[in-house]
Amino acid sequence: MVADALRVGDLSAGDLCIAPGRILALSGPSGSGKSRLLRALADLDPHEGTVALGDMRQGAVPGHRWRQAVMMVPADSQWWADTVGEHFPDGAPDGLDTLGFDTATMDWQVSRLSSGERQRLALLRAVAHQPRALLLDEPTANLDAEATARVEAWLGDLIARHHWPVLWVAHDPAQIRRVADQHLRIAGKRLEDVPCS
Repeated sequence: MVADALRVGDLSAGDLCIAPGRILALSGPSGSGKSRLLRALADLDPHEGTVALGDMRQGAVPGHRWRQAVMMVPADSQWWADTVGEHFPDGAPDGLDTLGFDTATMDWQVSRLSSGERQRLALLRAVAHQPRALLLDEPTANLDAEATARVEAWLGDLIARHHWPVLWVAHDPAQIRRVADQHLRIAGKRLEDVPCS
């Protein structure tokens, strides 16, 4: 995924390039614009500059088609139907057991889900759509250490296997060292490179 001369509000993101199968970690203070940057890359918020995924340019395709290819998983996922299974029209997704669920989960009421369960199921829902890139907004923020390790391993395997370029918002320096190939931090109104090791 490539962004040229990207500007989102006051944030000058400049030129971004995330190679296939690579994870770019993004960090910065609360309110600095991390989520807005992800939303701009997902074609949900206005921005200056251009964004492309391979030969597909964001401004040249309908928004819904772009968002199916460049899948964003927000920190607070939305659920529009009563049961979990209604959000998975093709049935129980691959990886359900890897993330600590079984097929009975498809019959659960969304209202009974904990924040951590919602987070893991939102990730499963996103990858079930077979995207070409992922935008992850703190995907393990509500998880304990064991669940975080499961999600990191599961995502790492999928990213490598499918060669997805990934932008992963994270605050934990240890997680960034574990998962990221590159790390950018929002400093004021710009992005700065941070060593991953």
